Order: sequence, then structure tokens, then C-alpha cells
Amino acid sequence: MAPKTKEQTLAWLRTISGELSTATLKRLEDTLPWYGDMPPGRRSAVGLVAQAGITSFISWFDDPTSTPWIAADVFGAAPRELLRSVSLQQTLQLIRITVEVVEQRVKDGDDILREAILLYSREIAFAAADVYARAAEARGLWDARLEALVVDSILSGEYDNELPSRIAALGWNGHGEVCVLVGTTPRVLDVDQLRRTARHLDADVLIGVQGNRLVLVIGRAEPAPAEGDDAKPPLPFLEIAKQLEPGFGPGHLVLGHEVATLVDASKSARAALAGFAVARSWRNAPRPTLADDLLPERAFAGDPLARSTLINRIYKPLQSHSTELLSTLWCYLDNGRSLEATARELFVHPNTVRYRLKRISEVIGWDATGAREALILQAALIVGSIADPDPARRR
Repeated sequence: MAPKTKEQTLAWLRTISGELSTATLKRLEDTLPWYGDMPPGRRSAVGLVAQAGITSFISWFDDPTSTPWIAADVFGAAPRELLRSVSLQQTLQLIRITVEVVEQRVKDGDDILREAILLYSREIAFAAADVYARAAEARGLWDARLEALVVDSILSGEYDNELPSRIAALGWNGHGEVCVLVGTTPRVLDVDQLRRTARHLDADVLIGVQGNRLVLVIGRAEPAPAEGDDAKPPLPFLEIAKQLEPGFGPGHLVLGHEVATLVDASKSARAALAGFAVARSWRNAPRPTLADDLLPERAFAGDPLARSTLINRIYKPLQSHSTELLSTLWCYLDNGRSLEATARELFVHPNTVRYRLKRISEVIGWDATGAREALILQAALIVGSIADPDPARRR
């Protein structure tokens, strides 16, 4: 039976504090598997927290006005890295077991002592939540700065060997191909909503804000395992961009081309940024727009990547495949996409022109009969002929 006066109760609690600490550590080993699996040094740190909790309770029982110092008294006994290895849920389990041990030992005490234990357990639980909340806030600010640094490195194309480790520190879940999406920053940016939408689409995003410009680096994440053999095919990046579109502000939205890895994302970023800069020159540009659909405007604005893309993906493949296809495309575009006029100039039947146009589409993937694609092809012929050092081959 515990003594009745507060002074006697305090003296008794100090006498049994060592016994309470020993019983608490044994209970932790018996009931918490994660505690037993810890390395000895970390397990010792957790034990120090439990012992500090008992000591702090005795001090608090002596002077309840010491409540604001509970967190410092208890959690100050543990090293800083303990917050990263022990979750809030595990910390609350630790608190509950410690309180249970103390309650069982003083169950025959007076009502004041039992009420003190209940009040203290509430205060220590709130103190633990406050410690973890502060740590999470600091971690969030650090992550935001690191994410901004990574996105800036991708946009500038200037990064070192530390970029992969920085990306890993952010918990990047993407794998395989990556695209960069550029648009305007909304008046109220909801970063969490963008991330939730990306997760729903089996994607991951890095988010960067540069003034009125919002940049998303998009990668596909591992999809959740499907039942049976009904695995979903990965969504095209254009479809992912369409789902993310509401998170951007008004104005143009441009999606760069796919690249193999996140480290190569600067290439997609350069294309997306160049396209975003000239998107206003396409009156009916969709939202989002592929950067490759803005190749003529980008080339006219002096984008070297657009010029090389037009040459290497359109002009050179046609030239190496057949000069006949190249000359047919020249004539068709110069004659206002008229089959009859093209056939007369080439002295062939209109059906021959149709066949060659079909072959052109098969070789390069663009259809010359469409108004927008015809502009892209004509731009490719212009920049390709300028860059071609052999005038005979152009003819």
C-alpha cells in the first residue's frame, strides 16, 4: 500500500523508480517485436526514453507546472536519428506500455496518484505528437528545397554525380521513361492534389515552381499488383498530362518528349520549355500540347533541338529512303497539297502520288495530307535543305 501524503508518495516513487524502469524494459522485450529486433545501440536509446519518462513523471508529480518541459526531458534522452527509425505509432506503444507498468505498480495507491498518471500519460502523448510533427515539418521543408534543387538541375541540364542520390532521397518511385510537363502556376497551387492524381495514375512527379511557370517531371511508378493476368498497360504520358492539367493555371501546357531515364530528363525539359515559349503562336494549340507538335515554331524561334529533330526524324530518313519520296513531298506541299497539280508536275498518275504520300507517312510517321502536319513537314524540308551540304542530293 502506497503512502497517503504527497511527500511520502514522492519518496516512495523515487524508491521504486529503478524497479519500474527494469519492469518496463522487460515488458518492452516481451510485447514489442520491433524493440527486440533493433540493434543494441538503438534499443538502448529507446530504453533511455522509457526510463526518462518514468523519471519525468516523478518530477512532474512533484511540480505539475513543469508540463512544457516534458518533451525535452523525455525525448531529449534519445539521439536525433531515433526519430527517423522509430515511428510515431511505435512511440505511442512505448508510452502505453510504460504507463501500464506504472499503473499496475501503483494500483493500490490513492486516487490523486492514479489521476496524475492519467493526466501525465495524456501530456506525454501530446508531447510525442508535437515532437514528431516538428520533425515532419522540418523534413517537409528540407524535401521541398531538395526537390526544387533537383528540378532546377534537370531544367538547366547542369548536374553532377550526386543527382541520383538526391533523387533517391526524395523517395522517387518512377522507373523507365520520363517526360517533363510545363505550364503556368495557378493562383493557389495544390501540390498534394497533384501528387494524389499522379499516384492514382501509377505515376510519380517532381514539382518545381519558377515564378509563373510550373514544371512537373513525370515518371511511371510501379503499378499495384493486379489480380490474375489482367495487368493494366501503362498510360501514355499525354493521357497522364491530361489528368494533371486541372492542377495548372490558365494558358498553354506543353509536354516534352519521352526520355529513357530521369537523369536524361533535361532533354525533355529543353523541348517542353522551348515549346512553352512559342505555344502562343499556334492559334488552336490543344491543352496539353506535345512539344514535337510545335517543332516549326520552335525552329523558327531558333531552337537548335527542334531543327535537329526536324532534320533527323523527317528530312534525313526520307532522303536516305528515296529521293523520289522527298521530291514528291516537296512538290505536294509547294502545290498547296493538290494531288492533280503534283501529278502533272511529276508526270505521274494521281494514284501514284497517293501511294507515295502513304509511303512517306509510313517512313516518318507524319501525314502530309493534314494541315498541321504539312506545316511540320514543310519546316523540316526547309531546315533540312539549308543544312544539306550537297545541292545535288537536294534536287
